[in-house]
Amino acid sequence: MNEFVITATRSMRDYAARVTGHLLKFPSFAPLAESIDGVGLLSTDRFANGEIEVTVNDSVRGRDVIIFASATRNETGIGVEESKIELYHAVDALKRSQAGKILIFEPYISCSRSDRTSRRSSVGLWVHFKTLASLGTSHIITYNLHSDKSKSMLDPVICAIDDIPALTLLKRYLCDTYIRDMETLEKVVRPHWAFCSVDAGGEKLARGFANAFGAPLVVAHKQRDYSRANTIESINILSAEPVEGKVLWIVDDMIDTAGSVESLIRALAPLKPAEINIIAVHALFSPPAPDRLARLSGEGLLKRLIVTDTVYCPLSLSLPPGTPLRPELVPSTELSARIIRTIVTNSPMGKLLRVFDAETYLRSPNLFNQ
Repeated sequence: MNEFVITATRSMRDYAARVTGHLLKFPSFAPLAESIDGVGLLSTDRFANGEIEVTVNDSVRGRDVIIFASATRNETGIGVEESKIELYHAVDALKRSQAGKILIFEPYISCSRSDRTSRRSSVGLWVHFKTLASLGTSHIITYNLHSDKSKSMLDPVICAIDDIPALTLLKRYLCDTYIRDMETLEKVVRPHWAFCSVDAGGEKLARGFANAFGAPLVVAHKQRDYSRANTIESINILSAEPVEGKVLWIVDDMIDTAGSVESLIRALAPLKPAEINIIAVHALFSPPAPDRLARLSGEGLLKRLIVTDTVYCPLSLSLPPGTPLRPELVPSTELSARIIRTIVTNSPMGKLLRVFDAETYLRSPNLFNQ
């Protein structure tokens, strides 16, 4: 096992502490409690002119360091730009302190949507990756990048990247909370549920759910207005069988302004599904998303909203007071702990990337806890 320490920038200290708590439940890690818990390892100071400086408060010479960081909504209220700069300073400080490998664990990479190279604009994700790699980061870990091609922005000789499918957490949650047994899967889910993509690009995500549960797939073909961000021109619904009477689950990697899902739900409503739900990994909820989701819920068009905690999402901040809809939050910290255990013990990652099948899980749930 590599000698390592887990720390975090200010934006993710609580998340990192929860990950460490899960990690210490594994028998082989319990004796390492004092050496791996480095939540207070880094401190950040601010100069009078607004510049910041990150200090390493203990020796890390030769030790691998895992830094949890986030540049989106976080528990401290620190903005995007400051969070990124703090992370860059943290990597630099650790490199100057002669740390071994530096691993960045960003459950959600906020600039992942800035990945297009066809326009005369900067590519935010490339800038982020390039900066981290040039400062000395050797490994980046995240959940569900916005596109598969984004991983090709990094040279694996310089910096490796693992993009873990957190959608498996959501599939397990559906089994544990709404299905529970094989009879429900066979008699309710397969004949009466359907999974829907937000757009043609998201068909792969929705198809993964449809295949996992043996339910129909609905594809929404969305036409964007690329002259303006977050703007939809039209939506066409493609389905091999009628949507009427189905319990629909809209699948996406993130909910940002909720413009896409609102347009989709309003396009689906005239088709008379039994109910419409949303299931997504990253709950960005950028304004006006809370108002849009609240409006859909108030009109009876949206019944359930399931997301993970890859983005800080206190229920009190999610939707306006009085909204009947409340997000169901699926924790990711235990999976993060398992990822770290796999990496520091140099074990295969295959078990964590196993394709989820609802029938297999319902018959042998422990198979996915290995």
